[in-house]
Amino acid sequence: MSIITTATAKLADIAVETDRTDAVQSFVKQETVLVDLTTADGSAGTGYAYTIGTGGSSVLALLRDHLLPALIGQDARNVEALWQRLFALTRATTTGAITSLALAAVDTALWDVRCKRAGEPLWRLAGGHRQEVPVYDTEGGWLHLTADDLVKGALRAQKAGWAGIKIKVGKPHPAEDAERLRAVREAVGPSLHIMTDANQSQTMSSALRLAAALEPYDPYWLEEPLPADDISGHARLARATRIPVAVGESLYALPQFRGYLETGAASVVQVDAARVGGITPWLKVAHTAESHNVMVCPHFLMELHISLVAAVPNGGYVEHIPQLRAVTRGELTIRDGMAVAPDVPGIGIDWDMDAIDDRRVA
Repeated sequence: MSIITTATAKLADIAVETDRTDAVQSFVKQETVLVDLTTADGSAGTGYAYTIGTGGSSVLALLRDHLLPALIGQDARNVEALWQRLFALTRATTTGAITSLALAAVDTALWDVRCKRAGEPLWRLAGGHRQEVPVYDTEGGWLHLTADDLVKGALRAQKAGWAGIKIKVGKPHPAEDAERLRAVREAVGPSLHIMTDANQSQTMSSALRLAAALEPYDPYWLEEPLPADDISGHARLARATRIPVAVGESLYALPQFRGYLETGAASVVQVDAARVGGITPWLKVAHTAESHNVMVCPHFLMELHISLVAAVPNGGYVEHIPQLRAVTRGELTIRDGMAVAPDVPGIGIDWDMDAIDDRRVA
């Protein structure tokens, strides 16, 4: 039977693999919340969510105190019903980051169980559009890196056959950002896609100046130029620049994405499965974006997102930021600039539970 008999959660701290800085913060560590489920017939699944430094213990408490007890005795096959049940149970704290992260850890575990019971990989069971998707590199584009460092990183990615890279922007003057972008563009030529990311650091006036300064160097998109809840501001900026505007990593519910899409405030959707509440709402966001002819290029979590981007017809790029190598067995397969979605049953992440236990937070 597929009745859930045990549901547990734990928290592990995973150190960042390299220094990561943007215009507003540094990536201190990945607080990783994991949920393990088992069913009466012996099926098991593991899901996860994350923060980049704070709040992990709060997500863990919400899971242990409220969400996990409500799963016992429920049918793991009813993923949609269980998501709605848990959402209703936490209605007083939705929509919000803590609740969405907790829901995501459960929902991802349920999808892991679902895929394993079906004997299918996530990319196929979630849609099965294709198995390979392009990747772009972010590790060579952090804000603290020099222009020479950026050029070296971009050339390295280009030589490897990757079609895109990301450069963080948000220096004190837009001319500094433009000069860094110019150096990279001149080094790689016109064909490499160069994404830019301001991490919500701009005001409307500074965003307009920044976009104007970057335009001559053909950015593939300008990501999160304004605070994430400023839909009208992003819509105004989108009308004022030729650079596509990308948003989504800091949105936590489907209606927020709908607002962006209906107002033309986003040309690229970067929905994050952990922050939006799991695979179930991630797919809804992706299909909503498809109805607006907008591509989905999710934020972070490449180990999970490769399968989701492969599942949907409007899937674009996967962001390459390695972060789970210390707690997983094996590496993401990349061939000629294309990431290959895992073909094993489940969500495709082979956890090293001993390594996770070594990093477990009491």
